Amino acid sequence: QRVVLTDPSEGPDDILRAKRSREKTFVFDMVFDHRATQEEVYVSTTKSLIGGVISGYNATIFAYGPTGAGKTYTMLGTDCEPGIYIRTLDDLFKALEAATEEMDYTVSMSYLEIYNEVIRDLLNPSSGFLDVREDPRGSIHIVGITEVSTTNAQEITQLLMKGNKQRTQEPTAANKMSSRSHAVLQVTVTQKSRRKAIGEEVRIGKLFMVDLAGSERAAQTQNQGKRMKEGAHINRSLLALGNCINALSEKGGSRAQFVNFRDSKLTRLLKDSLGGNSRTVMIAHISPASTSFEESRMTLIYACRAKNIKTQVK
Repeated sequence: QRVVLTDPSEGPDDILRAKRSREKTFVFDMVFDHRATQEEVYVSTTKSLIGGVISGYNATIFAYGPTGAGKTYTMLGTDCEPGIYIRTLDDLFKALEAATEEMDYTVSMSYLEIYNEVIRDLLNPSSGFLDVREDPRGSIHIVGITEVSTTNAQEITQLLMKGNKQRTQEPTAANKMSSRSHAVLQVTVTQKSRRKAIGEEVRIGKLFMVDLAGSERAAQTQNQGKRMKEGAHINRSLLALGNCINALSEKGGSRAQFVNFRDSKLTRLLKDSLGGNSRTVMIAHISPASTSFEESRMTLIYACRAKNIKTQVK
């Protein structure tokens, strides 16, 4: 459960910094090394959330980290090593099939990306940029997004692969297949009891799976022009996310913190997922390369803060 980070640049004969600790230790719920399989990561992070979604709780899984550290691999995976999206949906449908005798279920999903602070529908890219609206009950809706209802994991896998091809990916010096946008897969499970009662209750569980774009430093990606602007937008939305996480992790402390969810489209969409009515898992990715020491350090500090957030699940 521990990550020990050692600064590669400090030589042992550096007298001025001799007293400063060269190692920092971070403690998490779970730490995986390079030998971990997709299955292991899935079982210990996400598998336990599925039962909750079916019984009407919300859940969110984040992939966070610097560019090129493997977020898209964890979430989407490859054909022979599928990632969290596909494993989760497989298990979700299996669990629903087992419970269909008493309940009627409908499952709908939408897949969108946030690119340069605008929202695009990945299942129907021709629909242009979409707006975020909030209804009186405080839940967030995206106007005009395509919702696909299905009960078949294979169909969804094909849709995801198709949607992912629509995602904005560009090569940078740090990563050949760098995702330049945040992708959000939202699965909504609605259930009604089959026994006809007078006050019929409907339970809705939402599952968000978020593959964030990598935080990046222009010096390392050697971006210019359009790529550089994208990088600035990516970093801006991640900063907004970081500010929300900071404010939420200090909540209940000495000073009352205002949480500014409106700073970016990303944080508005994830308002419930972060501090509200949701069980949330953040999978932070770091690279073992010595060149990305700074990014790894920032990612670990970020993840440590996120760990302090308490959510109330109803």
